Amino acid sequence: MSVRPYRDIERRQSRKIRVGNVEVGGDAPISVQSMTNTLTTDVNATVAQIHRLEEAGADIVRVSCPDQESTAALKDIIKQVHVPIVADIHFHYKRAIEAAEAGAACLRINPGNIGSTDRVREVVKAAKDHGCSMRIGVNAGSLEKELLERYGEPCPEAMVESALNHAKILEDQDFREFKISVKASDVFLAVAAYYGLAEACDYPLHLGITEAGGLRGGTVKSSIGMGNLLWAGIGDTLRVSLSADPVEEIHVGFDILKSLGLRTRGVQIISCPSCARQGFNVVDTVAELEKRLAHISTPISLSIIGCIVNGPGEARETDIGLTGGGGGNHKMYISGRPDHNISTEKMVDHIVELVEERAAKIEAEEAAKQTAAE
Repeated sequence: MSVRPYRDIERRQSRKIRVGNVEVGGDAPISVQSMTNTLTTDVNATVAQIHRLEEAGADIVRVSCPDQESTAALKDIIKQVHVPIVADIHFHYKRAIEAAEAGAACLRINPGNIGSTDRVREVVKAAKDHGCSMRIGVNAGSLEKELLERYGEPCPEAMVESALNHAKILEDQDFREFKISVKASDVFLAVAAYYGLAEACDYPLHLGITEAGGLRGGTVKSSIGMGNLLWAGIGDTLRVSLSADPVEEIHVGFDILKSLGLRTRGVQIISCPSCARQGFNVVDTVAELEKRLAHISTPISLSIIGCIVNGPGEARETDIGLTGGGGGNHKMYISGRPDHNISTEKMVDHIVELVEERAAKIEAEEAAKQTAAE
């Protein structure tokens, strides 16, 4: 029995596939993806953006391949990056073949949109020959005409039927190395479609609320929709779709997973909204710490609370804690215990130092375990 059963999430059991060296589905961690918004033909700009996404923690990156020039550039891009690359393909089956040959780890396609059975067979052969997986991407905004006429509008049933129809095309070619998404900009529609698809198959699911909006609004919509699904155990990989810097998509994706205890990358800051009781400027302090601790990937919890009302209690549950005190004299907690005092002037530098030291210690311990195991 779990110590805290109210926090338990029982993940849906899906089959496992690979996107390059990243496992998706089964017992693999839920992966976080983003997509470049540079011109793919601009190799230098695209590589630079992928490197920024890698630094932010991206597990997988998608690149659009609308033409032959883009798939030609893809080969040069893949040579210069470390994360698996998904080639985004629409309609042109030859682009899918070219992307597989260029080294793409996954092809994002809709099998029903790339032509005859012979063309699908050629794409599947290329995927098998080059070790590519695929993602079937169903979108409420581009459902097949026949389904729209039959159902009258985009609805969960139509989206699930579309996904399963596309899946059967690949299954008929004896290909099952794929994941599926059923995205919509409407949160209710997307969530209902994913629930239906989760019951209808055991393929890994790629989550997303498509065209969610700008940084703030899109974050809220994505958190509501994907948070609902993840809490129910549905989802094996995700992308937060924002009209913003793609790096922000990675940050939001990890924050969603961290809030549910599904991934623990980086520093998780617990902080109060501040009030007249605060012993220091909480808002500015947290903003500064977020910037200066962004490079930490080791899981560490940090509480920053302005006064003693909730400060000690929150600090007991975190690795490092700060509770505001009177006269610019604040209490630091280490591993849940009161440890020493720190002044307002020195506290940010001091907290950064403590977090970096703790991260280095954890990393050294993990490295020693790995060496011993080998």
